[in-house]
Amino acid sequence: MDSKKRPIGVDLFAGAGGMTLGFEQAGFDVLAAVELDPIHCATHEFNFPFWSILCRDITNITGTEIRESSGIGDRDIDVVFGGSPCQGFSLIGKRGLDDPRNALVFHFHRLVIELNPKFFVFENVPGLTLGKHKVFLLEIIDYFRANGYQVEDHYKVLNSANYGVPQNRSRLFILGCRQGLSLPKYPEAITAINKRTAGKNNVNFSFSLPPVPTVWDAIGDLPKVEMYSDLLKRDWVIAKYNRATADYAFKLRGIHSVDKDYSYGRKFDWRILTSSWRTNHSLEAINRFKETAPGKIEKISHFYKLNPQGICNTLRAGTASNLGAFTSPRPIHPFIPRCITVREAARLHSYPDWFRFHVTKWHGFRQVGNSVPPLLAKAIASEIICALGISPVKPKRKKHLENEELLGLNMSHAAQRYGVSPHAIEPRKRRNTAFKEKG
Repeated sequence: MDSKKRPIGVDLFAGAGGMTLGFEQAGFDVLAAVELDPIHCATHEFNFPFWSILCRDITNITGTEIRESSGIGDRDIDVVFGGSPCQGFSLIGKRGLDDPRNALVFHFHRLVIELNPKFFVFENVPGLTLGKHKVFLLEIIDYFRANGYQVEDHYKVLNSANYGVPQNRSRLFILGCRQGLSLPKYPEAITAINKRTAGKNNVNFSFSLPPVPTVWDAIGDLPKVEMYSDLLKRDWVIAKYNRATADYAFKLRGIHSVDKDYSYGRKFDWRILTSSWRTNHSLEAINRFKETAPGKIEKISHFYKLNPQGICNTLRAGTASNLGAFTSPRPIHPFIPRCITVREAARLHSYPDWFRFHVTKWHGFRQVGNSVPPLLAKAIASEIICALGISPVKPKRKKHLENEELLGLNMSHAAQRYGVSPHAIEPRKRRNTAFKEKG
C-alpha cells in the first residue's frame, strides 16, 4: 500500500485542515487530527475521510488515546504539528506555562513528549517574538530541550507571500527534533512581493524571485456569483468559469498539476462552484463599497478593498463571543461592490477548489481565517521530508470525499455526531452590521 511508504503525521488543533492538507501535499499521511470544535471536525472529516478526526479537548486526551483511536498503534510518528491558541500569552505568574490561560500551549508540549515524534512544528502568531511575550517563547523552547528535543535557535517568522500564497500573512514557526537527529531547515522563499504585487500593501518588495500571484490571478476566473440566483439559498452551483490566465488558478482548479504535490487525488466535478453562498448587502453598503478605492479601507465597515494587481491583506477569522469578537472583517471584491465569497477567500489562502467548507459564510470564513495556508504548511512539511531522508510517494488512486451532509451540520447536530457537548465552543452572538446577510 502507498500509505506504508509515506511518513506519519499528527495534527493538533487541526481546524478544518489547512496544515493537514499542506503536510499531505508534501507526502505525509496525517493519520490523526485532534480538534475541539465539532463543526470543524465535520469539515475535516469531509475532506479527509480516509484518516481519523478526534473531536476532543486537547487538555484531556493522551498520546496513548491518539495512537489507539487513529490506528497508529506503536508505529513511530514522524512529525507532530499544530498551533495552539493563546489567551494573550499571559505572563502574570513567574512562569508563563504555569498560567492556566496558556494551558493549551502546555498541552501541545505534553502531547509532543507523549507521542515522541521524530520532529515537531509549533506554529503561532508573530507577536510571540516581541516584548514580554518573548520570555514565554524562550520558556517554550527550554521546555522542549529539557524533554529530549533539539530546537532551532534561530526561529523564524514566515510570510505566506514568499511561498506562492497571494496574501500578506505572517506566522511564527518553531522546529524541533529528537536528540540525535538533524534539525530541519526553514524553507527558502520561492516567490516575492515586487512592484507589480506590492500594491498598497506596506511591505518590502524584491525582484530576485518570481512574483507572488496577484489577487486577480487567484480569483479572476471564478464565476460571478451574481449570475446565479441559486446561490442565495445554497453554497454551490454548476457554473461557467471565466477564462483563467494564471497558472495559480489552473492549479487550484485541478487543471494543472501542483509542483511536487504528493497528496491523494480527490474525485470532484470541476464544473461545480462551491463555498459561494451570496451575501445580501444593503444598498447603502453597496454604494459605499463602490466609492472605496482598491487598496483602501471602507470607512464605515472598515473592510479592506482588494487591489486586483496586489495581494490580499491578512484574512482573519471571527472568534467566539467570550473573546469579544463577532464576524470577521471580510475584504471587498476588487470590481464588484460586495464582500468576497468563502471560495474567493479560499483561493487567496491557497486551498484547491475540491476542498469544501461549512455551507454558512460565518463558519466558512472562520475556517479559512483560522487556518495556515496549505502552501505555507507544505513548504515547512517538505523540509521535514528532507530531514527524514525520504523520497515522497504520489498515491495513484483518487479518494472519494465524504458525505456532503457533514458540511451543513449545525453545532448541535455536529456535537451529537462526535459525542461531545454542543457548548464546547461558545455560541455566536449576532449584532447589527453594515450589511444584511443570509446563510
